[in-house]
Amino acid sequence: MYTWFAGSGQPTDFAQIIEAVEKHYFNNGTVYIGSDSQPHKGGCVLSSAIVLHGADEQKGGIYFVTREKILSKEMTVLVTRILAETERTIRIAHDIAHLFPDIKMEVHVDVSNTDRQNATSNLASMIVGYVTGNGFDCKIKPEAFAAASVADKHSKMGNLHD
Repeated sequence: MYTWFAGSGQPTDFAQIIEAVEKHYFNNGTVYIGSDSQPHKGGCVLSSAIVLHGADEQKGGIYFVTREKILSKEMTVLVTRILAETERTIRIAHDIAHLFPDIKMEVHVDVSNTDRQNATSNLASMIVGYVTGNGFDCKIKPEAFAAASVADKHSKMGNLHD
């Protein structure tokens, strides 16, 4: 699986994340999952985030991230990276949905169909179809904060945790 960290940088394991998701679930919270990548020296850094926000009486939110450096020249190609981000996000969403089938969850993807100047605009329909075809609600920029803000921040950080 992946090496996970709390938003504070503290290492955590997926079982601890699932405990937090379960508590969040029972308090009517929504889970937001997204990934982002940045080209990096013959490959990319791929970061994924699980964000817990909106539970009863919750102030703010908490998140967990994983980062991986993937050395592959194919991962320098935008469409390949976007598909890898989306696949990773869907896989994580399935892991959570398997345990909590009726959880409120959104899959966030770092594409835009509103900004025709954006290089990912032409991928939006395909990516949204990929996500919704897997049974998940899908948000794109500017609503896709788990991907476009949280995962984005961690994909750009200088040194990898792992």
